[in-house]
Amino acid sequence: MSEPIKLFQYNTLGALMAGLYGGSLTIGELLEHGDLGIGTLDSIDGELIILDGKAYQAKGSSGKPEVVEVSNDVMVPYAAVVPHQAEVIFKQRFEMSGNELEKRIESYYDGVNLFRSIKIKGHFSKMHVRMIPKSTPDTKFADVATRQPEYTREDVSGTIVGIWTPQMFHGVSVAGYHLHFISDDHSFGGHVMDYVITEGMIEVGPVDQLDQRFPVQDRQYLFAKFNMDELKKDIEKSE
Repeated sequence: MSEPIKLFQYNTLGALMAGLYGGSLTIGELLEHGDLGIGTLDSIDGELIILDGKAYQAKGSSGKPEVVEVSNDVMVPYAAVVPHQAEVIFKQRFEMSGNELEKRIESYYDGVNLFRSIKIKGHFSKMHVRMIPKSTPDTKFADVATRQPEYTREDVSGTIVGIWTPQMFHGVSVAGYHLHFISDDHSFGGHVMDYVITEGMIEVGPVDQLDQRFPVQDRQYLFAKFNMDELKKDIEKSE
């Protein structure tokens, strides 16, 4: 019997929305659990991209997009990674919008209540991304998101990585697609807003189990009071 494929998620998106931005897990520890994923860095400093077992940070607070490889000792407050194993592979041979491609991907799903890992390597005639700017806990994530830098690049080759989350887990993560992009030359990336793919190879991986870990040493997390209705609204507004 083969080993189950586990999606490892550190913390919840709801906690991040509530302003718990302090990193409490290292990149090195995170990479022990998967080679593909997404997240953010300590103090929500940009977008975390995990591709082929390496971690990258995409940020744009300097007035231009920037991507850097992240060392193992950097801390994260929230992330999700999986040992990606393609179960469905298909080639996209003609131009299609992001929404159209995502509907095509979903046509391969066997049911709607399981997580999926997503990898899209290709050429894009348009890629629109944003990067959450570094912030302090006294500002809500949804408010920080209103001033996040956004960038668009045309005719770019690269890889989209991410997770598809079932509706029933909304709040633990964001329901639907949560995708990050990194260009092949590692000069451009971020949280995917929308895109147009020219051609590419799409991989969809199964997830058999959810392994969710919490920052049990973080007293701020342990005693935080959450307004769940407000958090759900903030997630919808921010994502």
